[in-house]
Amino acid sequence: MLTSAIQFAYLTRLGDTALILSQRLAELCGKGPALEEDIALTNTALDLLGQARLWLTYAGEVEAAGRDEDALAYLRGDREFHNFLLVEQPNCNYAHVLVRQFYFDVWHNLALFRLESSADPRIAEIAAKSRKEAAYHLSRSSGLIVRLGDGTAESRSRMASAAVSLWPYTGEFFRADFVDSTMADAGLAFDPGSLRDEWLRCVRQVFEPATLSMPPLDAWMHNGGKQGRHTEHLSYLLAEMQVLHREFPGAAW
Repeated sequence: MLTSAIQFAYLTRLGDTALILSQRLAELCGKGPALEEDIALTNTALDLLGQARLWLTYAGEVEAAGRDEDALAYLRGDREFHNFLLVEQPNCNYAHVLVRQFYFDVWHNLALFRLESSADPRIAEIAAKSRKEAAYHLSRSSGLIVRLGDGTAESRSRMASAAVSLWPYTGEFFRADFVDSTMADAGLAFDPGSLRDEWLRCVRQVFEPATLSMPPLDAWMHNGGKQGRHTEHLSYLLAEMQVLHREFPGAAW
């Protein structure tokens, strides 16, 4: 049975995932390997932050407990966040940043396309607005995967290593739980498993010209981010992201 608690849980998953990836990319501001790329990473972070605000604002309205986007972003602990484990992984090197972004971008475009048909007009509206930005993100990350995968021996080695090490975090994209199933049955969302074949096809289409091998499709996969079970990386990220708001409650610029 669909309840506001289930809707809230689903909306925070979308909002938290966009927010945490935005924060990861924001950590790279001023550290890009080239000026143009530095600006592109920052713009992507801002796009995702804007999307996070839309999802979390709606989540707060559905919850009806007086929490706005700021309260949901800054006043929850790590166990109360429901983002994918992939997006909280640290910026080990530029190859990891790009592969993490690419894996997410492929899923994000497919998911938003499905959500545009949601029976909830608000979800459909946010998805349609977000997909315009997500399409650009995918085009950009796909192009860089090909350029660096089919680049020098060093760049190819780093991209291949990142592709393998981050692969086990992608299985969570397609694993449904009660929240996913209930939302899908109500016509408000989709079955996550229905995206897997198309996601694999899209990844393969980019990996082939990038001369990168697809990791094993039956590889063991991490799970738990959507249920609030995270890696230690999220705690450190939240500590930095939330410290100002928690230290000076109600502060305004």
